[in-house]
Amino acid sequence: QVQVVESGGGLVQAGGSLRLSCAASISTGSINVMGWYRQAPGKQRELVATISSVSTTNYADSVKGRFTISRDNAKNTVFLQMNSLKPEDTAVYYCHADWNNGASKTMFRYWGQGTQVTVSS
Repeated sequence: QVQVVESGGGLVQAGGSLRLSCAASISTGSINVMGWYRQAPGKQRELVATISSVSTTNYADSVKGRFTISRDNAKNTVFLQMNSLKPEDTAVYYCHADWNNGASKTMFRYWGQGTQVTVSS
C-alpha cells in the first residue's frame, strides 16, 4: 500500500514563511500527481496546489505568487514553500499522492494525516 506522511507545519507570524514536506512510501507501482489541500475550521477542504510527475503545476488563486510547489520524483516527495503568509492561510494542510499499480490506468488517491499551519496577525 501507500503511506503518506507530512511534516513542517507550525506557528508563524503574518508575512512569514513555512515549508511543508510530504513523502509517499510505495513498494510497487508509481506516483503520479501529488498535491496539497487545506481545511480551515468550519470550512470545506480546498485545493492549494498540485504537481504532476512531469512538474506541471496548478495553484489556487488565493495562493498564486506566494506559494510554490515542487517535488523530488526519485523520493516521491513533494514540498510546499509558503511565503507572505496571511492569517487566512491558517488551516490543517493535507498532502495527497495519486498511485497507479501499473496494471491499469486507475489512480488511487492516498492522504496524509494533516499538519497544522497557524498564522498569527
